[in-house]
Amino acid sequence: MARDVAYEIEQALTPLALAHGLELVAVEVAGHSGRPVVRVFLDRNGGIDLDAIAEANPWISDAIDATGAIPGSYILEVSSPGIERPLRSTRDWDRFRGRSASVALSEPLNGRKNFTGVVAGHDGDDALLEVEGALVRLPFARIRKAHLVFDFSSFESKETR
Repeated sequence: MARDVAYEIEQALTPLALAHGLELVAVEVAGHSGRPVVRVFLDRNGGIDLDAIAEANPWISDAIDATGAIPGSYILEVSSPGIERPLRSTRDWDRFRGRSASVALSEPLNGRKNFTGVVAGHDGDDALLEVEGALVRLPFARIRKAHLVFDFSSFESKETR
């Protein structure tokens, strides 16, 4: 079985983030094994600012080094999850109820792998998404990627005012 480096790092960082009053949203490891890029996404109630991200860099770097998950050097990028933040946990599906989201599945459900709709929470092992007026149950085990979708149409342009 392949080693999941991002998961190892996430397990090490989650309790540290909580101890610093932050939420660890996601960890991604990309690039070649010679010098991978480790992306750590943090948030907190009310949003996260640049000072909090800068203060987190040293303890994140120390924790990654302590895991031994990445031998040698790596590039560390720490940021907020942005306005189209990922939906990864049942808590996210409940917290962002009523917001637009996009979901990609690892295998088709009723002939589809991609869904866009409104987050409707979760029920057991399923994420709930309202798609074109119908409630769709998406098994968490099949979700490859899910994220909020920012609705730019909610902002009027200066030309239409």
